[in-house]
Amino acid sequence: MLQSLSAQKGRLVIFSLLLHRTSISTSTRSAYPIVSFFGSSVFRSGGIAHLLNSFRSSIQATVRFGTLSVSEDDLSRLHSKAPEKANIVYQKPVDFTKIDINLLPTVMIVGRPNVGKSALFNRLIRRREALVYNTPDDHVTRDIREGIAKLGDLRFRVLDSAGLETEASSESILSRTAVMTANVLARTQFAIFLIDVRTGLHPLDQEVGKWLRKQAPGINPIVAMNKSESLHSNTNTFAEAAIEAQILGFGEPIAISAETGLGMTALYEALRPRLEDYIVKVLDGNCSQDENFNQNSDSCKVDESKLPLQLAIVGRPNVGKSTLLNTLLQEDRVLVGPEAGLTRDSVRAQFQYQGRTVYLVDTAGWLQRVDRQKGPASLSIMQSRKNLMRAHVVALVIDAEEIAKAKRSMTHAEVVIARQAVEEGRGLVIIVNKMDLLKGKRNSTLYKKVKEAVPQEIQMVIPQVTGIPVVFISAIEGRGRAAVMSQVIDTYEKWCLRLSTARLNRWLRKVMSRHSWKDQGAQTKIKYFTQVKARPPTFVAFMSGKTQLSDTYIRFLTKSLKEDFDLGGIPIRIMQRYVPRIAGGSSSKNSQSNGTRAVERTLSDKRSVLV
Repeated sequence: MLQSLSAQKGRLVIFSLLLHRTSISTSTRSAYPIVSFFGSSVFRSGGIAHLLNSFRSSIQATVRFGTLSVSEDDLSRLHSKAPEKANIVYQKPVDFTKIDINLLPTVMIVGRPNVGKSALFNRLIRRREALVYNTPDDHVTRDIREGIAKLGDLRFRVLDSAGLETEASSESILSRTAVMTANVLARTQFAIFLIDVRTGLHPLDQEVGKWLRKQAPGINPIVAMNKSESLHSNTNTFAEAAIEAQILGFGEPIAISAETGLGMTALYEALRPRLEDYIVKVLDGNCSQDENFNQNSDSCKVDESKLPLQLAIVGRPNVGKSTLLNTLLQEDRVLVGPEAGLTRDSVRAQFQYQGRTVYLVDTAGWLQRVDRQKGPASLSIMQSRKNLMRAHVVALVIDAEEIAKAKRSMTHAEVVIARQAVEEGRGLVIIVNKMDLLKGKRNSTLYKKVKEAVPQEIQMVIPQVTGIPVVFISAIEGRGRAAVMSQVIDTYEKWCLRLSTARLNRWLRKVMSRHSWKDQGAQTKIKYFTQVKARPPTFVAFMSGKTQLSDTYIRFLTKSLKEDFDLGGIPIRIMQRYVPRIAGGSSSKNSQSNGTRAVERTLSDKRSVLV
């Protein structure tokens, strides 16, 4: 009896010692469950039994009333063969809201023209970014738009593509958009094949299905029957449309309505298992294998300490804005060509430059809106103006060839764009494109004149901002990318600059000593000078009494700030606040109370400026 009890205690001590010396992690222990500690069924699970059997020949133990004696060599050998870390195995369900945006899967919406691809894109990203307009004889979308879809708790990148017409002529816009769509589809993981259920299965839908099998054989798209709200009440018609859509050979279709939101639950259920299988594989390959890793932690997230830079490319039609965007991205993302007004949607793209995230927006050609302009052209103008107000830095593109012909740097429309960007408080960079057309022996003199005259004339037509950077490039040759991004980042850093109050007041004393007044009594009394906001830099001059700075003196301070702190190319705002004087002739107690009230009023005034 005593010997049996000693053997049972010995088994317990062996198990405890192995568990302690091999540093088995929590996830590993869960993989080797224990059924019972005592008796013949101590190690019913195969994991620990196999671990003990592999080292049974190495362990020499003497059991005496529950005391265990093991040699140090055997223990060190046992510890060296134990796993140091547990491999992380991601399991479903996956919380897509915790996944890094750069690891999310990509889903492209494809289909023939006018089936509602842009409407579905807007529904998924929960914003009206893509232009939606009923144009049976024309196609609104021509470029690839990108956004982050929010479908329930799913998160993924969604791409809106142009309508596909496989039989279009090789020189047509639709043929060029099909080639661009194929190039982007090759880097996409999933696709939604959209058809119009009201017209039934169109012959062009079958052509698009054949095109998908040829261009993306590894993608099994989800067939979505859009505009199903018209058939929702008629069960027989809906069933007939579903049977007809199965002819495409991509499985059972789902019924949705991009305009009303009908069928988004069915789309969620169709996408969820595919996206989960993909993201589990990506996480297993990208995230660090750490035994303390928690799926809800931020170990896979990118450091967002640096705010992304929002850059908008604006200008008149056919000056090379889309070509410049492709040059900056170093890929063919938007359609380019000799046709004026080719871009309609404001295309947003994201890329990394020297460790900084840049959101790039290519806008449609900027024209003065007139009453006769309706449809997609009118919507494009409105969208371009909205993107101008959202940007941090505005890159105004002008045509070097037109400058040489007209012998002037900027047209009226371009001056309007530049002044509106300054009034909105944005950084401004002027880009002179198509400089390759002025090269050669015949145009060598003209090339030099353009480079010398443009910066001077721009400063004359936009006197509100001094030191506007001007970059001369040739986007079609792929040159000037580094020069453009260098000026854009430099302007952005100036736009975000913050100066301390002590430094500004030291600067103010030096500036006031340089300024000469005819009458010393008319000298402006500035108590102190401080910066209350950046993006753009905004300053407040606190005045003594009821004095007020003249417009001439404000221009003098603005010019001095730009020269002394190198703030050229960005707008600077200077506001005035008054510090009330302390009433004299009262007792010391009243004077102290009045002084306290004056300080409180000053602080509250400053807080109102900060807000």
